[in-house]
Amino acid sequence: MVETVDGAWPLERLMTEVVGSGPKSAEDMTREQATEAFRRVLDGEPDPTTLGAFWLANRWKRNTPEELAAYIDVMADESVGFAAPNCDPVDCGANYDGKNTSALLGVGAGVVAGAAGTPVVAHSGDRVPTQKACAYKHVLDELGVRTDLSPEESAAMTDEVGFGFYYQPNANPAVHALGDRREQMGVRTFVNTIETLANPARANVHLGSFYHLPYAKRIIDTFAASQRYDVDRVVMFQGMEGYDDIRPGSTKVAVSTDGDLEDFEIETAEYGMDMTSDDLAVLDVPSDSARITEDVLTGDRTDAFTDAIALNAAFRIYARGDADTIDEGLALAREAIDDGRAEDTLEALKAF
Repeated sequence: MVETVDGAWPLERLMTEVVGSGPKSAEDMTREQATEAFRRVLDGEPDPTTLGAFWLANRWKRNTPEELAAYIDVMADESVGFAAPNCDPVDCGANYDGKNTSALLGVGAGVVAGAAGTPVVAHSGDRVPTQKACAYKHVLDELGVRTDLSPEESAAMTDEVGFGFYYQPNANPAVHALGDRREQMGVRTFVNTIETLANPARANVHLGSFYHLPYAKRIIDTFAASQRYDVDRVVMFQGMEGYDDIRPGSTKVAVSTDGDLEDFEIETAEYGMDMTSDDLAVLDVPSDSARITEDVLTGDRTDAFTDAIALNAAFRIYARGDADTIDEGLALAREAIDDGRAEDTLEALKAF
């Protein structure tokens, strides 16, 4: 560890003495160093060149859970507008930069789970770098659902409907304000990771996705190291396009309760999702996703998309512990679609 000289760690000094020497020789920051660094970032202090270099250095060295915990704790203190529903929902913070090719199923899955008795919240921004693709907000907009909500309105939506949406400019404004600088980077930064963990509803359960299992372990350890977030249970799976839509086929799942990690593999075909990723591709992600969501929830569609939304809803039900197994969660999800509760919940969401 590099010893401080005067106790101050501007980004220029961190680059010179800690993180900026290269992928193999860079050192990790202490919690105190990472805390000060992100406070300076949110305050708009660093020169744009220095900020870009710092983000890139963090990317090549890979952040430790302690560093990420420092970042999310600063975010909680200085940016996130918390408003907790009374219902203790599942938090879904999928990649904010969105999906480009496959239908976004999280709205439908969240509504079905809410109809089955498992409240769900989602949060996202609007065309976030680097992909600037379709996120939760865009599907909700296509459905005619209000998205420009205050955090308090989002909490009320969750309690009244069973599904709620938190909009980044209102729920995490200081991170939202970094958008222009992030766009100039051209590559993802650690901000793409921490914004998904903002958890403005203060939920005790986080549901997310990963490409590789070590990333899931890093997120679990990040929450464990946080001093501002109290997340008891984390459920993550291999998602499509990095999103919280489960990948068809052979898929890994990671479950953590109070920091202990269990991982296992499932075959989605055994749960009715017998398809490939290509089967879930669409031409216009926002409008097609909205149309598919409405058709599935109203019972007008019974194809691969229905099976995929039902299984994704099952994972939300399972994540909160409202079902002991994924099979039980799937039965609850399909029942909520078949008996019309999912359609009623969607109509309540539109009317909010």
